[in-house]
Amino acid sequence: MVDAPTTYNDGQDNPLRKMSQKNETVALILALVLTGGLVGGGAWWLMGRSPQPTAADNPTSPPGTVTANPSPTFTNNFTIPTAIPNGTQLWIDGSTSMAQFNLAIADSFKSQFPGAVITLQARGTTEGINALIAGQIDLAASSRKLTPQETSQGLESVPVAPDQLALVVSINNPFRGGLTTAQAQGIFTGQITNWSEVGGPNQPIRPFNRPPVSGTHTTFKEMVLQGQDPSGPNLVQMERDETTGMLQQLGNDGIGYATAQQVANQQTVRIVPIDNLNPLDAEYPYQRTLYYVYKNPPSPAVEAFLGFLNSPAAKTAIQGAK
Repeated sequence: MVDAPTTYNDGQDNPLRKMSQKNETVALILALVLTGGLVGGGAWWLMGRSPQPTAADNPTSPPGTVTANPSPTFTNNFTIPTAIPNGTQLWIDGSTSMAQFNLAIADSFKSQFPGAVITLQARGTTEGINALIAGQIDLAASSRKLTPQETSQGLESVPVAPDQLALVVSINNPFRGGLTTAQAQGIFTGQITNWSEVGGPNQPIRPFNRPPVSGTHTTFKEMVLQGQDPSGPNLVQMERDETTGMLQQLGNDGIGYATAQQVANQQTVRIVPIDNLNPLDAEYPYQRTLYYVYKNPPSPAVEAFLGFLNSPAAKTAIQGAK
């Protein structure tokens, strides 16, 4: 770099002053470069350590907003029917969690095809699947995925609706708080046996467990208990897969589980929040899918019914059953 000529106020060409000012100029330039480097480097360092923007930083999503589960719409490869033979019969059995869905969809189906005859039962997912394998019914309502053994026997499933598992206590239970996922697991595996351990009164906890034939039992074991079997000194083992009977027995110290749709409008129980979330919250931890199971090859009646699930009328019925 070449220095520009320097003019002194005294008009004297003083070599020492020229050298001094030249040194000062160089020093000033170096200082500016160093300062710029420090400022730029500091900014880069701060930006690198700054957290990335999150949804909470978005002004359209104010902090504390609860986002409802978007309730995905399920479809399958069956064609929506336009007509069916008069007198078409269909027998559906299985999950108690799907009883209201079965009724709503069947009513909508029969409204469009008045000649159809649909018989409904709800003896539990496993009972329904076993009846399907035995050729006793046409469709099994299932609140769990098929096992490899079941698929090896020619069974296939189609999704029907999203669902959530809910833990419930009686409205007479003095416990008014929520639970964490770890506490819920602890209660149903005998690690937590008194309500005082989770912020409630000093009284024993009675957990209610559904029978193994229940698809809700299977999902609860996998999802909530991480594969462990329900256990504990106060565990109440139900003989039948029924929600109403369980709710009636909760008293002021019991806790049970059911599909959220079954207990959402019950006046005698309270749904217990999990990790400060309720079943309709998008991040609620206990979510699953409900299915219809059929045996390959499907009969014309089964094809028609499963195809009907893709129709606007069926989707309206499913939404109304929630």
